[in-house]
Amino acid sequence: MKLFVQIPCLNEEETLPDVLKTIPKKVPGFESVEILIINDGSTDETVKVAKKFGVKHFVHHRTNQGLARSFTDGLDYALAHGADVIVNTDGDNQYPQADIPKLTKPILDGEADIVIGDRQTGTIAHFGTFKKMMQQFGSWVVNKAANTNVPDTVSGFRAYSKEAAIKMHIVNSFSYCTESIIHAGRKRMAISSVPVTTNPPTRKSRLFKNIWQHMYKSGRVIAKSYFMHEPLKVFVVPGLSLLLISAIPFVRYLILTVGDQNPGQHIQSLLLGVALFTAGLLFCVLGVIADLIKTNRIISENILEKVKKNSLT
Repeated sequence: MKLFVQIPCLNEEETLPDVLKTIPKKVPGFESVEILIINDGSTDETVKVAKKFGVKHFVHHRTNQGLARSFTDGLDYALAHGADVIVNTDGDNQYPQADIPKLTKPILDGEADIVIGDRQTGTIAHFGTFKKMMQQFGSWVVNKAANTNVPDTVSGFRAYSKEAAIKMHIVNSFSYCTESIIHAGRKRMAISSVPVTTNPPTRKSRLFKNIWQHMYKSGRVIAKSYFMHEPLKVFVVPGLSLLLISAIPFVRYLILTVGDQNPGQHIQSLLLGVALFTAGLLFCVLGVIADLIKTNRIISENILEKVKKNSLT
């Protein structure tokens, strides 16, 4: 059994040594532990620092491609080099690497496909009250979209089995955290969480400028991911609602025009009914088209998974 610990990095020369020094050399259940650096366009000495610590596995991006792309490229590299389990951690030393065995154990025991480190955000001292509330609300939204029960959906400290890594298809360019949970939940993978601690912050996040930008970008990812998996609910349900509502102005027009010698004065009800009916019909058509696209995407993903199994493992 081979464990890969992948670390997406963007100019992490100052904090990377603390991460590399604390990654366990041996983890129960694994014959070897390999470290992979995904260099996402770093302009500092990140790569040189990693090489000084004996890191042999690298994925290089000439320019910054973003965390989501770095994550997926890391999975592909690890799979191609024989990984049985892949742990993703951060280069800013946010997570105590001594907790890696806690992440891998449920996978080794056959209890989970994906294990996510629960930072217990409600207890993190440097998180403000508003941020804690938004973290909890965001996790609730993701769990509703994914049909899961993950307490910390934006934690980047997580482990993937080989099978789960093969099934990961991330399409957004912002972050993999929430999309991968929705994707895994809809594919009915077994997801579990284990409590982990966090180290004091070393720098501000490079993914977003402030919490409002984070909420906006995360919201877009969640909405897009949900639309991809549940297009009928997104389009057909409001479409049918509009079709039902359109009956109200139609009925009103009929009632008001019975026996009325000047029915034209009620034409606005008829126009409103036609507009609502047309809008509802369009929503339903869009839902059917989107569902057909979803079916095609599922077929494409199944083919891609078979290709990955043949070429990367």
